[in-house]
Amino acid sequence: MQNWIVAGLIVVGTWLVTRINGLLLKWFVRHLANRALSAGGGPWRVRSGRMQEDSTTIREQRRRQRVDAASKMVNHLVSLVMWVISLIVVFHVIDVDAAFYLSSAGFLGAAVAIGGQHKVNDYLTGLLVHLEDRYGVGDTIEWESPVGNNLSGLVEYVGIFTTRVREGNGSMHVPNSQLNMLRNTSQEPVVTTLRIRVSDRPSVGQVESTLRELAGSPGLTEVLFVDDIASYQEATGEISIDVATSRPLEAKERDRLVRRAEQALKND
Repeated sequence: MQNWIVAGLIVVGTWLVTRINGLLLKWFVRHLANRALSAGGGPWRVRSGRMQEDSTTIREQRRRQRVDAASKMVNHLVSLVMWVISLIVVFHVIDVDAAFYLSSAGFLGAAVAIGGQHKVNDYLTGLLVHLEDRYGVGDTIEWESPVGNNLSGLVEYVGIFTTRVREGNGSMHVPNSQLNMLRNTSQEPVVTTLRIRVSDRPSVGQVESTLRELAGSPGLTEVLFVDDIASYQEATGEISIDVATSRPLEAKERDRLVRRAEQALKND
């Protein structure tokens, strides 16, 4: 009887620890994300702009959504490990030979192992979706089904193993691993206005070629122009020009790009 009481206490204790662990993990992941963002973004920065996403408030909401979803996924993994360990301890306390029962149901264990491979793939893909900002709730995505059909829909929820996508009047639950290759039609180039001080009057072609040569240079290796450089406006001693990039430029990248462009145009 005493062994069963101890086993019950272990189960209750594991339940409490997993609950507390979930709160601590959520705080810890948020803390790491905020530190990474203040240091330059890391994996939690906004990778690309979205249609109708002009305000920084909306972008920040999306980032927090990704952080919270990732923390939940990590918490589920940690909780699973803790429950497995707890189950083994409970078997030991009540003097049950767990190995005997597991070996007796070998076919069941094999089936679980085969199915688990796909679940692990879905889990890791879902985690990368949040870390890499591939897509999020509210995005419209297009992908190819296993039988070759082209599908599209609005993302409603990104879960641990599946993503819920609304297509027409219904919703589909798509395994995350099936969305490895997709097109996010909600993403758009990020437009940044650069103000370049010049002494002469360079042509639009000179400014554009200078900026494109600087993209990919040391310190600007991740800067990629995705559209034509436009909105060329000339003021007294200053050029205002809009550039479209694949992701938001960090402050240090923007300043470095302007500084090098001014130096290159001055030398020309």
